[in-house]
Amino acid sequence: MKTFLELQEDHAGKNLHLEHLEDEIINNGVAGGRAAINFLQSLRDMLSGSARSSVNMTVKWDGAPAIFAGIDPSDGKFFVAKKSVFNVNPKLYKTSAEIDEDLSGDLNAKFKVALTEFSKLRIKGVIQGDLMYTDDLSKETIEGVSYYTFQPNTIVYAVPVDSDLGRIMNKSKVGVVWHTTYTGSSLPEMKASFGVDISKLSKPSTVWMDDATYKDVSGRATFTQKETDAVTKILSQTGRTFQKINAPLLRQFLNLQNSMTGVLSGASLKTYNNSKVRAGEIIKNPKKHASGYVDWVQMSIQKQIDKVKSDKGKEKYTNMQKEYVRDFKKHVNNLTQVITFQNLLVDAKMQIVKKLNSVKGLTDTFIRTPNGYKVTNPEGYVAIDRVGGTAVKLVDRMEFSFNNFTAIKAWDK
Repeated sequence: MKTFLELQEDHAGKNLHLEHLEDEIINNGVAGGRAAINFLQSLRDMLSGSARSSVNMTVKWDGAPAIFAGIDPSDGKFFVAKKSVFNVNPKLYKTSAEIDEDLSGDLNAKFKVALTEFSKLRIKGVIQGDLMYTDDLSKETIEGVSYYTFQPNTIVYAVPVDSDLGRIMNKSKVGVVWHTTYTGSSLPEMKASFGVDISKLSKPSTVWMDDATYKDVSGRATFTQKETDAVTKILSQTGRTFQKINAPLLRQFLNLQNSMTGVLSGASLKTYNNSKVRAGEIIKNPKKHASGYVDWVQMSIQKQIDKVKSDKGKEKYTNMQKEYVRDFKKHVNNLTQVITFQNLLVDAKMQIVKKLNSVKGLTDTFIRTPNGYKVTNPEGYVAIDRVGGTAVKLVDRMEFSFNNFTAIKAWDK
């Protein structure tokens, strides 16, 4: 049996993939559902000021590109790299010439700055982060305030020019948020763990960096008794719904899900759920949504039937369509309970996210719209279990999806 951590790692055991808290039951069945409840209970305890909470909280930064930096154990040389760092034939950039061979345009320039500047940090092992800015730090006035701004992706981060942080950023040549540490005697054998201890790194003035840890400098991110009771009430309801889920049936359902690979992967429940998020539709009727999923499967496979040219191909996918629709119909009632359970997890999660958002972060956050700037919340948060090393992301999917759809992105400017 794999641990949750192993389930979250990709095939190479690297680059931990974060899943939405409410999707854990689809990813890992009943064990995933139980873990999601435990996470929320720990988060409630943390925000209630309880010392018994076993979770750490980090902020998700909307950075790009992902960047790896550290020492190659095979030759002791410093490198920077993209996500191909753990491939069978890894692409490591140890010189400007190697960057020139592989990258062009903005990426070329950014990785050259990273190679020069991150080599000063005295990194031991390998760490991963999100690049926030290099020479694209701008000066703008938003709502009468003079800011330094940077927009690596969707969210515009803004720091007042006359603040200590603004002065630090203005002196720097690169900004980065580190979030994952890799250890091992060789790159192929390295294992990932959430978090980076930046206190052990050198701090040249040319590099601004953060470790993404959630910082409640004001002490405002503490639940009142009323707020604690509200989350506890939702969690009690969540627990009762969880008990109604038929575990063997859920296993069968997930086996069916896992059998839909290749051209059928678009027929999965997660893809169906994501289509609702992208459309800004909140799932208000779990039974209707569960029945709608059967229609989604039929429609998804129909696209493949229409696409193939041969009669033999059409017959193959038509038979497949009949079998999947017949099988998934048997799961509508149990799936209704699963979706009700997910909705309750989202309700509790949003109470927590709302509280976390009430504390001012390191920077102000905006999105760029055709009508100017609009205040927005951070992308989300990551909850890490200190004991098990597992983690989930807590994101207001509706807000972030809406921003993704409507905001002017960094590359659209």
